[in-house]
Amino acid sequence: MVVEIGSGLLGVGAGLAIGLGAIGTGLAQQQAIAAVFGGIVEDPKQFGKGLFFIVLPETLVIFGLVIAIMLMGRM
Repeated sequence: MVVEIGSGLLGVGAGLAIGLGAIGTGLAQQQAIAAVFGGIVEDPKQFGKGLFFIVLPETLVIFGLVIAIMLMGRM
């Protein structure tokens, strides 16, 4: 069976979409979680707002997953 280079590149693109999205999320959460925990220590009432800022960078991984699914659908 002959494998086209296009399908291989789609697989690489899908992997990069998820991998780079995860790296970006990790870097963003590193900063956000440190700031949120510092704010919660000063005022525990800020937990709800802080939780929002912790979860917000996770959208990068979700977008990467959606793009990877779209790319894998073209294979």
